[in-house]
Amino acid sequence: MPIYEFRCGNCRQNFDKLCALGESGKNLKCPACGAGHPERVMSSFSTAGTGGGKGAGSCGTCSSGNCSTCGH
Repeated sequence: MPIYEFRCGNCRQNFDKLCALGESGKNLKCPACGAGHPERVMSSFSTAGTGGGKGAGSCGTCSSGNCSTCGH
């Protein structure tokens, strides 16, 4: 089952949810304010790296080598 990202139309909070394939969000409620019918939003693609450090995950192109400085 994929993890989809949703945004609440009431409080604008983004949240992730493990859902059945193609879930629209019509049966979900916002975990922050409880409002129903959040909108599904396009998520960025991410992969899990192996071995850590440069070249792993989203830090492969980062020149810092320290994920705490660039937020990844």
